[in-house]
Amino acid sequence: MNSHQIESYVDATAAAIGLPLDAQHRPGVLHYFALAAAMAELANGLPLGVADEPAEAFVPIEPQPPSARGRAPQ
Repeated sequence: MNSHQIESYVDATAAAIGLPLDAQHRPGVLHYFALAAAMAELANGLPLGVADEPAEAFVPIEPQPPSARGRAPQ
């Protein structure tokens, strides 16, 4: 998804479910959604068979601010 598609999707979904999205939170929501969309694209590109099982648990990480992207975790 490109940035325009992500913004449109986030705005439409928030409106559809009646979720107010504060202007100061919007950049973080868009950043995390873009990260999730990129992960979904990677997962959708993998072949899955009928015997493949889902992961037992998903543990999200705290997103890094834009200034810290590309640096190794500390």
